[in-house]
Amino acid sequence: MLIAAAGATAPAPLLAEDWSGQVTLYGWGAGVSGDFTPFAGAPTLSFDKSLSDVLDDLDGAFFATALARRGDLVVFGDLTYSKSSRAGIVPPGIPASGEVRLRSATLAAGRRMDAGAGTTLDILAGLRAWKVEGEVVSPVLSVAPGASFVDPIIALRVNTQLSDRWSLLSYADIGGLGVGSELTWQAAVTANFQASDRLYLSIGWRHLYVDYDEDGSLFEGAMTGPVIGATLRF
Repeated sequence: MLIAAAGATAPAPLLAEDWSGQVTLYGWGAGVSGDFTPFAGAPTLSFDKSLSDVLDDLDGAFFATALARRGDLVVFGDLTYSKSSRAGIVPPGIPASGEVRLRSATLAAGRRMDAGAGTTLDILAGLRAWKVEGEVVSPVLSVAPGASFVDPIIALRVNTQLSDRWSLLSYADIGGLGVGSELTWQAAVTANFQASDRLYLSIGWRHLYVDYDEDGSLFEGAMTGPVIGATLRF
C-alpha cells in the first residue's frame, strides 16, 4: 500500500498554467503483524511475520504512486497490490492452504505551500479504497472471506532539498475514523537522489496500520519495512 513512499526533489518554478508530474514504481519489503477474524464466529488468527517470511509466501506485488501539480494545486494517487499464499497443517493435523489478496487505491488533492529553506508542504485530503480477499481450503472446509471499504484521509507531504542532488521526503496520513475502517494511519520517509534530469532514486521506510471491524469481520494489523523506488518526472 505508499503511497507516497518514494518521491523526487522539489520542482523548478513553473508558470501558473503549466502542469508537471511524476510517476514512481516502488518496492515495499513489509513485515506483517496483527490479528484477523475472517467472519463472525470464526477463530481469530494472530500473525507476526518477518520480511523473510513475507518474501517466502509472496506470489506477486505491484506498487505505484503518481503526483501532478499545477501552480499550488497538487493531485496525488497511489496503487498497491499484493498476493500471498501458504500451505501447511492446521489443528488437529488437517492439511490446508490459504491465499490473501490485498488491494488499495488512494486519490487525494490539496495545496502546496512554500515553507522556505528549500522545503515545501503539501496538505491533502481524499479517499482510500480497500479490498481484502482471502481463501482457506482444506478437505473439511473451504471459505473465501473478503471485505471492501473506503476511508476518508487527510495527509501531509513534506519535501526538503538537502543539496543539488539530494532531498528528503516525509509523508503521513490518517483516516477511517469509523467511516470505513475504525482507524488507518501511515508514515513514510525517503531519501531521494537525482540520477539525471528526469530520473530519481529513493530509499526509505514505511509503516501502515489498519483497524477494521464490520459485522464480525475484524482486521487489526500493521505492515512495516524498507521501501526502494524509481521516479520519472515529466
